[in-house]
Amino acid sequence: MIQDLPINDRLVIPAAELQWRFSRSSGPGGQAVNTTDSRVELRFDLESSKALGPFRKARLREQLASRLEGNCLRVVAAEERSQWQNRQRAMARLADLLREGLKPPPPKRRPTRPGRAAVKRRLEAKGRRSELKRRRQGRPSLDD
Repeated sequence: MIQDLPINDRLVIPAAELQWRFSRSSGPGGQAVNTTDSRVELRFDLESSKALGPFRKARLREQLASRLEGNCLRVVAAEERSQWQNRQRAMARLADLLREGLKPPPPKRRPTRPGRAAVKRRLEAKGRRSELKRRRQGRPSLDD
């Protein structure tokens, strides 16, 4: 029943490193909500994981710092009425979080300046707008 968690083609988190906790859920289900433990909490301890190397651990610590509780990454699923569906959702969310956390950082932005033609177009547009507003100003004539 419990299965390993594939993150990408080179990384799989073994099922033994995942800690599950179940509790009663508030939400859809009617009277069954009061009797079944359908809420799922999935915890993954980054530091004690054997599947992650030191570089990956450091990157995940940095990227997911706001989501970590101690060294554990916690995901909760309680939307569905069945525990099995909530387990699937929790595993998918954890995999998505780890995938996002392991992505390489985006390339640095190289500062650029607008081209000469763009500057000229901007100044001409400003001049046209200024002229339009200047012409709108009603100057009282001597005949009034």
